[in-house]
Amino acid sequence: MNADKSNEQIEFERRVHDEMLDSFDEELEMEIDDDRMNELIGEATASAATSTDRERHFYFKELFRLQGELVKLQDWVVHKKLKVVVLFEGRDAAGKGGVIKRITQRLNPRVCRVAALPAPSEREQSQWYFQRYVSHLPAGGEIVLFDRSWSNRAGVEKVMGFCSDEDYEEFFRTVPEFEKMLIRSGIILIKYWFSITDDEQNLRFMMRIHDPLKQWKLSPMDMESRRRWELYTKAKETMLERTHIPEAPWRIVEAVDKKKARLNCIHHLLSQVPYQEIERETVTLPDRVHNPDYLRNPVPADLFVPQVY
Repeated sequence: MNADKSNEQIEFERRVHDEMLDSFDEELEMEIDDDRMNELIGEATASAATSTDRERHFYFKELFRLQGELVKLQDWVVHKKLKVVVLFEGRDAAGKGGVIKRITQRLNPRVCRVAALPAPSEREQSQWYFQRYVSHLPAGGEIVLFDRSWSNRAGVEKVMGFCSDEDYEEFFRTVPEFEKMLIRSGIILIKYWFSITDDEQNLRFMMRIHDPLKQWKLSPMDMESRRRWELYTKAKETMLERTHIPEAPWRIVEAVDKKKARLNCIHHLLSQVPYQEIERETVTLPDRVHNPDYLRNPVPADLFVPQVY
């Protein structure tokens, strides 16, 4: 009996260990993308340097710590019925998506969700410009991360000629008041611009071109944005100057180093919402009820997914 119990304990510990490793692997799976990118970079240039084991160890350790704090922030947002909106803007391939993934990775999708709106439909083009974004704003106890936002009008729409000069100027007249209205309504508004260099964007685009798992990220619009780098720079400078208000300032994230950008952005985000750890009640798993009359029916073999692995 004792031997059987010992074996059960060993098996339980093994399963717990496997579950913990699986949790860590969620980040490692994404990290593989970075490793593959480094390999491609190494093929392209002999001078490319990879992260040292020490740097990687620090990155993982600090990322897991910050993600633990994000969980505490999430609990606080729910407890206090806070409404949080975070805007992520920047050039194509600046790393916005990677940061968003690390923020949402261990959070409840019912609390923290991502709004990544496609190009406006014909109907939406006839609406008030901000109208389609309003429906994605949070209720109490929610966090919404905008992967690109209403600031598109001052960026891609301006550079690509998708809006008139009148619409462009009206945006700059309206957006400060719009954002002030959001803040007066109780929304905590945080705005990030991810900054990369000309050479870095070129390198990331080249890596995507040669990476079959990431080619889908490239669009004709991305290619055209590469050609119009200088126009985007001017548009960005104008946007930051005319939409940087005391109530909702822009924060620039240096994003050439992806890992540092992720850590710095999450660290700063945590500092923008004062939060406390919510004490949780001790959870006790109830005993399962065993009915002596219960008999499980056999499951037909053809219902199972083939065990290829």
